[in-house]
Amino acid sequence: MTNDFPYPGEVNPVTKGYQENVVQKIEREVPWTEPGLTIIRFRMLTDPGFPMYDVSYCHGMIDGEPVEVRLPFSQLPKRGWKRAVVKYAIKDGVHAKSLGIFDNFSTLT
Repeated sequence: MTNDFPYPGEVNPVTKGYQENVVQKIEREVPWTEPGLTIIRFRMLTDPGFPMYDVSYCHGMIDGEPVEVRLPFSQLPKRGWKRAVVKYAIKDGVHAKSLGIFDNFSTLT
């Protein structure tokens, strides 16, 4: 499935070919603390008026291999979600910005 047209309320829709080039090639899951990981897509969903984002999925790359990324959270507050991610990252000893999570997020309301 590709999304050639974004849904209303969507930020950073999936690009054409993402399903075939990334999703269908994922064979393993890794924690976000995995050495060499770069996050390439971090998807959050919400409903209007609901104060939280639900984490839908997180994908990454390690040495050119697409992977499912296991995060230590399943919900984040809409207001201050980046700050909340940084708090989890500090606790786990990772650098969230260096992982690419802030550059590769997508939201759907």
